[in-house]
Amino acid sequence: MKPLALTLFFAALLVGCVNSQSPTGRGQTLLFSDTQMQQMGGQSFEAMKQSEKISQNKAQTDYVNCIAKRITAVLPDQSQQWDVVVFDSDQVNAFALPGGHIGVYTGLLKVAVNQDQLATVMGHEVAHVLAQHGNEQVSRAQLTGLGMQAADAAIGASGIANKDLYMAGLGLGAKVGIILPFGRSQESEADIVGLELMAKAGFNPAQSIALWQNMAKAGGAQGPELLSTHPSHSHRIEDLQAAQNQVMPLYTQARKQSLTECKIAQVK
Repeated sequence: MKPLALTLFFAALLVGCVNSQSPTGRGQTLLFSDTQMQQMGGQSFEAMKQSEKISQNKAQTDYVNCIAKRITAVLPDQSQQWDVVVFDSDQVNAFALPGGHIGVYTGLLKVAVNQDQLATVMGHEVAHVLAQHGNEQVSRAQLTGLGMQAADAAIGASGIANKDLYMAGLGLGAKVGIILPFGRSQESEADIVGLELMAKAGFNPAQSIALWQNMAKAGGAQGPELLSTHPSHSHRIEDLQAAQNQVMPLYTQARKQSLTECKIAQVK
């Protein structure tokens, strides 16, 4: 592929990009429509349900659904129906995907020891969807992939497996052997947006600090922040502490309403 043709190819591609802003005002370049992202999210979630063991523990499922229902009830788009699945796994993790999908691993219930701490993680994951972080990552993967395909075409090589890149961009890279994690700015943004969501849903935002202290203990020693795409535990906790005064009024207002308390016996 000649340099001029390659330049025109990428120029035409970028015309279709949407230059947007995240909830905190950060610039974003998005290649995919909401419909496309919902399709990717739905297909990836179905793949997860086929490959992962789903919990049959009704108490755990009801507990997670209770928290999810309260968080999703404060989202701007109330037309979206959310599918929530609890996966029976020791992983201390959770995720949310475009199209209204939430997955929570039972291992997380051993670290997030109350409704407020679990709401911290679930609010954070839903915030990734709300802020279109998956679209950002998949767009980056697509742009990188097209660059690879263009280079491959020049030497007669084959293309790439887009499906794997899409799943990696949606935060499911560990399942397909490709790691494409959210960046530090996206993680920090999801922390703050998630904190607002949980406060509006009537979950105590002060418990977010305790949650990440628990995470730090469970995760063991963590390398320097500059060597990771995620904020260090200490930096994350400092940011959450600084945001408490901003979100506490939202929590106080929410607690004036009649809320369903989400309770379950602590998982041993």
